[in-house]
Amino acid sequence: MSKIYAGDRTIDGIVVTVDGEPLDARTGSKCYSRNGFEWSYEGPEPSQLAYALLVDHLGDASRAERLQPAFMRSVVANFQNEWEMSSADIDRALDRLA
Repeated sequence: MSKIYAGDRTIDGIVVTVDGEPLDARTGSKCYSRNGFEWSYEGPEPSQLAYALLVDHLGDASRAERLQPAFMRSVVANFQNEWEMSSADIDRALDRLA
């Protein structure tokens, strides 16, 4: 089943959703940052976003942890203020990184 992931910087702060619902930060399984999500640079908050996206997409926390650094640098660090990715987009990005 394909999912749609989206992020936006709003007047109320950062909003990241999966199919319109808030994306779980997954800090219980791996905590890069407790300050929430961020993107457009390399750091702890973009690392948390990359990890959360990968865990949700892959359903495999250990694989997500292995792929997180490259995914954060090549994808999340390059997001614009508003972004959207489908499950297929994530698969294509992971194929490029392989």
